[in-house]
Amino acid sequence: MDIQKFLILKNFCNRIIGKSIDELKGVIRPKEMEIRSCYSETFLLSSEGFLNMILLDAIFILELFRRKSEKDSGSSKPHEEDSENSKAHYQIDYILSRPCMEFSIRHDLLLLENQPFFVLEELYGHLCQHVEPNTEEKTLLELSCGFFGDLYDGVKPEPKKCFNYDLVGYFRPTQILSPSSPEPKNDAVNDFKDLVNRFPQDRSSPNFIEVKHFTDLVRYFFLPQNPSPRSEPIEVKHFTDLLRSLLRPYDGIKYTATKLDEAGLKFTRPDSERDLLDIKLRPNHCLERFQCFNLSWLLSCLPFLKSDCLVRRVQRCLEVPPLCVDDNTEGLFRNLMALEQCHYPNETYICDYIVLLDDLITTESDVMLLVENEIIDNNLGSSAAVTKLFNKLGLEIGLPGNSLYGNLCDSLNEYSKSNWNRLVGTLTKVYFSDFFKGTATVAGIIVLVLTLWNFCRVLSKVWV
Repeated sequence: MDIQKFLILKNFCNRIIGKSIDELKGVIRPKEMEIRSCYSETFLLSSEGFLNMILLDAIFILELFRRKSEKDSGSSKPHEEDSENSKAHYQIDYILSRPCMEFSIRHDLLLLENQPFFVLEELYGHLCQHVEPNTEEKTLLELSCGFFGDLYDGVKPEPKKCFNYDLVGYFRPTQILSPSSPEPKNDAVNDFKDLVNRFPQDRSSPNFIEVKHFTDLVRYFFLPQNPSPRSEPIEVKHFTDLLRSLLRPYDGIKYTATKLDEAGLKFTRPDSERDLLDIKLRPNHCLERFQCFNLSWLLSCLPFLKSDCLVRRVQRCLEVPPLCVDDNTEGLFRNLMALEQCHYPNETYICDYIVLLDDLITTESDVMLLVENEIIDNNLGSSAAVTKLFNKLGLEIGLPGNSLYGNLCDSLNEYSKSNWNRLVGTLTKVYFSDFFKGTATVAGIIVLVLTLWNFCRVLSKVWV
């Protein structure tokens, strides 16, 4: 691979007129110590050897991103036979044509201790000054979003078609189109623009986001655009405050998905565009005040009555954006969680999300419930594998007291503690789980009422 990287570097210098390897090394030489400090290990390399290593990797990454962008946009040009340019492009195209190799490289780039983003920015910014005039070059941020955009789409279940309605599932969530509605145009382009727009380019803007490395970049893909306000951490003035802060654990949800379902809570996908981490308990002020109006048992035994309007009025719902779980899920979230534990201890959005799912998922029945409600798209093959995955991800994760889902957990715990909600849930599961059980229950109640009425009538005659 080092030989291939050197060929790519040589071709790169030939393509950028007037550039040499020594000149490229001169761009990053002033930041050598800063680059070395980004790694925990000590490199026993000379200055020249270290710069050569960094330059080889940096140019390889830039060329890989550029070629990926050209192929995705359809602007790639045919290679000239027996040329150095053709050989270098062939190696990159070979990688991009092998999903396993591209995924392996993407996985390596997501590791925390990898190429710092500012190194690539320095090189790419310097090189963009020497491109041909009137040539539109994408920014490094656009190239990076194009390369890692597959991870953004990787949690998105495949679109489903049913009765001429296109259900555009997940991450940019459910969108239902009528048969007469126009088809969505170029969803890949729209998703790409959405990713790029998450990073304001103006450094003077208060919303400017400085990307530390690729793991940091991918983390911003998944963050909520308008996160719920987090409770303020305890202000530490002396040791008592410090002890109180350490002893204030994250409570979480005390009930699993099946327990919440037994209490009459309905798990559903959001019916509007929603971010992955944007999990909400659908507000219903009527049911919050008058719990006796919870008619989930009626909708359970008479499914033909279900409609968005009716469900909103007579049933409490937890809206969870769907998640596609496959072989890549664990590696992706482990890196993102490790980043937050190291660099964002008070903004652990991804960790909060995983711990919330870990609270909801304890047994295989919890996974089966979420799969039935189209919350989880299980591509691991078994519910046990998904259960083990989230239980392992949430193991020994430290969260601050001001979790993203702190208020949601309190609301769910309070909902499950309600005796009426649990009674309605039991009534639904035991007597009104489907149409036939509901019919038998109603018939039994009618027979019982008629029997009691007849008994009272006979008893009244006897007394007379």
